[in-house]
Amino acid sequence: MVQTPQQIALEAVLAQLPAWHKADDSRPAIRRVLEFADFNAAFGFMSRVAIQAEAVQHHPEWSNVWNRVEIVLTTHDAGGVTQRDIDLARFIDSIAEGQVK
Repeated sequence: MVQTPQQIALEAVLAQLPAWHKADDSRPAIRRVLEFADFNAAFGFMSRVAIQAEAVQHHPEWSNVWNRVEIVLTTHDAGGVTQRDIDLARFIDSIAEGQVK
């Protein structure tokens, strides 16, 4: 039996992730917008995140326009943000460091 991850209060999550903000809509979710030098850098970043997301079976909601990547993280089956989102956000932050404008 698969256990649903525990939801964590947004305030506690955001205190751990200074580059992230509450999502723009009413959902309990976190959001980050990143700007890269160009489309190639943005796409390369997304490819690295996609590989990690697939490995941990936790996938972001995201969009890309040229050099800009917008990412929203939430755990749908838990109805909010969980440790899975924090872990993926930290991975995203680690590979974005030094690449974003």
